[in-house]
Order: sequence, then C-alpha cells, then structure tokens
Amino acid sequence: MNDKIATAAKKNAAEPAFQTLVEPASVGVLPVPVESPRRWLAVRDRRHSAAVIAAVTIAAASIGGGFYWWQHIRNQLPVGIVWSNGRIEADEIDIDTKFAGRVAELLVSEGDTVRAAQVVARMDVRDLEATLKRGEAQVEQAKKAIEEGRAALEQQRTQLALAKVQWERTNSLVERGNATRELLDQRRQQFDGAVAGFDAASARVAQAEQALTAAEHAVEITKINIADNSLITPRDGRIQYRIAQIGEVLPAGGKVFTMIDIASVYMDIFLPTLDAGRMKVGADARIVLDAYPDKPVPAKVSFIAVQSQFTPKTVETRTERDRLMFRIRVRIDPGLLRAHADAVRSGLPGVAYVLADAKTWPARLQSTFDK
Repeated sequence: MNDKIATAAKKNAAEPAFQTLVEPASVGVLPVPVESPRRWLAVRDRRHSAAVIAAVTIAAASIGGGFYWWQHIRNQLPVGIVWSNGRIEADEIDIDTKFAGRVAELLVSEGDTVRAAQVVARMDVRDLEATLKRGEAQVEQAKKAIEEGRAALEQQRTQLALAKVQWERTNSLVERGNATRELLDQRRQQFDGAVAGFDAASARVAQAEQALTAAEHAVEITKINIADNSLITPRDGRIQYRIAQIGEVLPAGGKVFTMIDIASVYMDIFLPTLDAGRMKVGADARIVLDAYPDKPVPAKVSFIAVQSQFTPKTVETRTERDRLMFRIRVRIDPGLLRAHADAVRSGLPGVAYVLADAKTWPARLQSTFDK
C-alpha cells in the first residue's frame, strides 16, 4: 500500500506545471476543466506582449508616415529655397524706474497698445517737489544778492572816482607848494582803499551771479528728475507684463512694465552648414505661421551667425560637419508690422523659407500682406 502511494506521488511530481485540472462533477454532470493559475498568467503575458508589439508597429508607421510627408512637402519646394521651423519673437523692453520711490499711478494694463513717449506710470514725487520749491527760493535769493551787490559796486565806484579826484588834486597842490606831503599820502591811501573796496564789491557780484547759476541748475536738475519719475515708453509697442503695483516701493532700476517692440519682430531658425553657407544678409524670405497658414509674411535675412551652435572637434568627418547648425535671423519689415500692429504676436510657431539660389517664390509662398 505504501509503495502505491509513493508511486502516485512521483507520477504527480513528474507532470508539467501547466496542467488542466478537472473539477469533480456531480452525478449525471460532465466534468468541467479548470485552468491552473500559472497557465492563466502565461496567457495574459502573451496578450500583453502582442499589444506592445502592435503599439510599436503603429508608432513606427506613424513616424514613417510623418517622415514621408515631411519629405514630400520638402520636395514640393523649388530648388534653391531652404526652410526651417522656429517661433516668432519680438524685442522686449523693460520700463524701469530711474530713482528709488513709490509707485503712485499706473496708466496702462497688460495687452494695451502704447505709442512712443506715452506716459504709462508715475512715481511719488512729493519730496522732489519740495526740493524744487527750495531751489526756486534759492534762485530768488541769489537774484536779490546780485541786486544788492551791484548797488554796493556802484557805491564803491563813486567813492573810487572821488578818491581819485582828491588824490590828483592834492598831488597838483603839492607840486605848487600849496599842500603838504602828509595830505598827499592820506589822499593816496583813500584812493587805494576805494580801489580795494571796488574790487571786493565786484567779487561779491560775481559770486552772487555764480550762486544764481548754481541755483538755476539745481532747479533744472530737480525738474528733470520729476519728469523722469513719469515713466514713458521709448517706442511703439504693446504692454506684455505689469510687474509692479500701485503703492509698491521700488529700488532704482525697478521694473514696472515689460513691453514688446512691434516694429522689431523676427524668427530665428537653424540651418545646417550647406544651407547656411548659401545665405546672404538681405535675402528675401517668407514666414508662414501655424495660425495663418494661408498668409505668408514677407521678411528679410538680417543676421547670419559666424560660428556654429556646437563646438566642433579638431578633426571633423562629413557627417559631423552636417550636424553643425548656424543661427539665421529672419526679420519682418517694420512698415508691415506697423500696418498690422493689432496682429503682431510673439511666441507663435511657424516655418521660415529663404531664397538661397532661387529667383522667384512658388505660388503658395507669394505674400498676401500689404503695407
């Protein structure tokens, strides 16, 4: 009996791990096969692998289709036109404070279109206004000092003239023996004193005039500082960000607004060595934005980088040279931008096309914007 039990145990151990168990059935009911847990896991793994393979196949097909489409579109361009994708950018200008102070008034908001020399914010200038009043008072004081000095100078001129006449008369009397030398010496001392008094009065007038000039310059500087506390826009543009709020105390150079110059809009693209070598500053270009695919924007090449964007090795192969990219800037005509200022945006993606060797544009890249 024990030998039979041992033989059955060995037989069960020798059977494969994945087996079909038979659930005991009731009388009159056929037995129902039940899969073991290991077999169920194996089936699930095979299904997961099949799904992964299908996903990879679809992705590869999509990439291949995209590459084919890219090549197809590229091949539609005439020979001599190069292109690359990029984003529209505009020069940003920070509107900063010249002096430390408190923001008193903000006159524009984000998104507002502004003109050159338009006041967009004012700082608190009560301290400068008080300084201006003090300077104006000093100007009036200097003017009065000049008037007094000139009156004193005229008095000294009169005394000098009298002392001179007395000295000359006494000198004549001494020559005729009608006056003493002592009297002549007294008249000479009076004359010398009158000359010294006249010179001192002249110096006081000159000093008062210099004080007036300094006071006037101080008033002028204070007026300039007050004017500089009214923040203005240097160019036509659009307010991009409002950084400060009313009541904030900012240091000198504190940012209040950031604006974009709507007359300086461009797109930077990157071209390989062979294409960049054919570029010329001033070459005709077209920018096609994703937002306006049917409206090519005329532009010109304004900048070509003299160095590649990657540091080359000492020895370069042909493949490595092809990987070197040069930055090309394509700038939109400022007159066109001013005519369509309401449509100027920064950050919009698109494609820039440049005439390298071709003479004319294909029909789909003909400009549709007019000044």
